[in-house]
Amino acid sequence: MTSPAEVPAAPGSPELGSPELGAPPPPDLLLPPARPTLRRPRRLTARPGLLACAAFLLLVALMALFPDPFIALLTHDSGRCELIDARVGPSPDHPFGFDTQGCDYLAQIVRGSRPPLLIGLAVTAGALALSVLLGLLAGFYGGWVDGLLSRTTDVFFGLPFLLGATVILVAFPGHGLGAMTLVLVVLGWTTMTRVMRAQVLEVKDAEYVRAARATGAGPLRLMLRHILPNAVTPVVVVAMLNVGNVISGEATLDFLGVGLQYPALSWGLQLNAAQAYLLDFPHLLLFPALFLSGTVLSLLLLGDAVRDAYDPTLR
Repeated sequence: MTSPAEVPAAPGSPELGSPELGAPPPPDLLLPPARPTLRRPRRLTARPGLLACAAFLLLVALMALFPDPFIALLTHDSGRCELIDARVGPSPDHPFGFDTQGCDYLAQIVRGSRPPLLIGLAVTAGALALSVLLGLLAGFYGGWVDGLLSRTTDVFFGLPFLLGATVILVAFPGHGLGAMTLVLVVLGWTTMTRVMRAQVLEVKDAEYVRAARATGAGPLRLMLRHILPNAVTPVVVVAMLNVGNVISGEATLDFLGVGLQYPALSWGLQLNAAQAYLLDFPHLLLFPALFLSGTVLSLLLLGDAVRDAYDPTLR
């Protein structure tokens, strides 16, 4: 007698385990899709141009922090300015020549790297903190709080950045690094606030926020523990892009004569002093312009790379 397992299947009938009998799919189809093998840090470091930008920014940062070792290494600066050497061109002992006061130009450019970096970082940090606070409150509470903060943001957003800074700085001529930083923070927080508000509106209705609210979490805990960590990344990326814009704006204000004043040193002031000698002594304009352009361009390229890495819509 033939056992049931030995009975052959009827012609045209589906075999056991076939898809027609509703058998489960192969195990490989049940596995989650494999994650990309290229992680974010590797994506950022796999581009040689970004490494060059990072190296240049590191060099400029070290120049701003430790100017004297760089000056001693790169040029023969006596620390004195002789008018007889004014506007003399580059030479082996003085690679960048001399400025309009007879000072070693390379030494002056190295010393002039500190104010732009300080203002760029301080303004960005201050604007980022203000934007996170205002955007978090507006997006979380909504209602009249959102309306008041949004209308205030619209008013400041309508003020031209350079024009508004020029008017304020002209009205208060006795200003330095602190005053310029405060003015640029007041005029530079609007875009990041809008980004933060939009992120909070998207995150505050997420399932994990609802679950935390159901367990009795208060508004402060919800904002700091559950909403802020998941909403702040795009704002930080925008802030990284903003550093280059702030440095460019600071140099523009110095060039126009409403920013830092002599005897302060900055690349914008050096460009201002060199504009009258462009045709006869082009090195006076060339070297500070190269350092300023290289710094701003490197910051913008690094900011774009970070944005591409952390924005899922751009992958």
